[in-house]
Amino acid sequence: MTAILKLETKSESEIDVKAALVDLTNEVKAKAENDNKLVDRLDKLEAKFAHANDNSATDTKSAGEQLVETDAFKEWAVSGKKGSADIELKAITTGSATVGTGTDGSTSLVPSHHVPGIIAPAIRPLTIRALLAQGSTTSGVIQYVRETGFTNNAAPVAEGAAKPYSDITFDQETENVRVIAHLFKASRQVLEDSAQLASYIDTRARDGLADVEEAQLLNGNATGQNLNGLIPNATPFNAALVAADDNKADIIRRAILQVRLAEYRADGIVMHPTDWADIEVLKETTGGYIWSNPTVNNGQNLWGIPVVDTTAMPVGNFLVGAFARAAQIFDRWQARVEVSNSNADDFEKNLVTIRAEERLALAIYRPESFVCGPFEVTP
Repeated sequence: MTAILKLETKSESEIDVKAALVDLTNEVKAKAENDNKLVDRLDKLEAKFAHANDNSATDTKSAGEQLVETDAFKEWAVSGKKGSADIELKAITTGSATVGTGTDGSTSLVPSHHVPGIIAPAIRPLTIRALLAQGSTTSGVIQYVRETGFTNNAAPVAEGAAKPYSDITFDQETENVRVIAHLFKASRQVLEDSAQLASYIDTRARDGLADVEEAQLLNGNATGQNLNGLIPNATPFNAALVAADDNKADIIRRAILQVRLAEYRADGIVMHPTDWADIEVLKETTGGYIWSNPTVNNGQNLWGIPVVDTTAMPVGNFLVGAFARAAQIFDRWQARVEVSNSNADDFEKNLVTIRAEERLALAIYRPESFVCGPFEVTP
C-alpha cells in the first residue's frame, strides 16, 4: 500500500512539473513576441530619426508655421487687438526662393547641394629657399666680411731669401632685414563659425608671403625695401664657352663648367618650366628622347644636378650655382599670422584684420659661384 501511494505521489509531481514547463514556455514565447515587437518599433524609430537628420538641413516650414513664429504675430496674439499679422513668403517661381545667395531651409523649396571644402586657386611650388643655407637672427642688420680679391704670390723660396707677400682684400657687407607682409579683412563670425575657413585663410596668408619671398630671393634688386636677390648678384654667363650647335642642355653644362672654373661645384639649376620642358623633349636623330622616358618618373635633374622649375624665373633664362655654400637666408621672423579686432573700426563692425608677416635677409657670400644668363647666346 505504501508503494502505491509513493507511485501516485511521484506521478502527481511529474504532472506539476510538466504544467510548470508549459506555463514557462508560453511565458517565454509571449515575452519573445513582445521583444520582437519592441525591436520592430525601435527599428522604425531609428529609421525615422535617421531620415529626419538627413533632411534637417533642407526641411521647410509651412506658411502657418512661419507666420506664428514671427514677432509680429506673437505681439498681435498677446494684445488681443483687432488687426492682422503677416509675413512675406517667397514665390515658388522666384529664383532666390530655390537657389542662390541667402537660400536656406526656410526659404528654398529646392535646396542647393553644398560641396564641402574650399576650392583654392593654384599655388606655385616653392623651392628656392630649400636650396639655400638656413640661418636665424635677432638683429635688423646682417654684417659679414667677404674676400673680394686674392693675389697668390706663393712660390718656392731659397733658404735665407725674402718671402713674397700675397695680397688679399676684404669688404664688409651689410644686408638689412626686410619685411614682407600683407593685410586683409574678415568677419569675426565667419572665422569662429568655420574652423576650415579659418585654416584656409591662415594658409593663403602664408602662401602669399612665400610667393613674394621666392620672387625676391631670385630677382630682388636691393632698392627700397627689396631683398638683394641672387640674379642681380650672379656672374654673367660667359658666351665664349658656347659652341655653335649647343642646345639648352649644352648651355647648362657650359654654365656648370663656369661655376667649376671659379672653384665651386654647382648644386642647383633654376629655370622656367617652359625651358625645362624644352630640354625634356629633346630627341636624338632616331626620334627617341634623350633626357627622359615618357612612361616613367625620370626625376628632375640635369647633368646630375637638381633642377628647380619655377615661374619666378623669366622664360629663356637660367641660374646655376653653388646655392648651399654661396648664400644664406637669415630669418628674424618666420612667416606668422596674427588677428586683431582693434584696427580702425573693426570692433564696431564685428570685423577682424588679419596680418601675415615675415622678416628676413639674404646674404650672398660668393657671387662668382652663381652664373646667370639667357639660353639664346651667340658664341
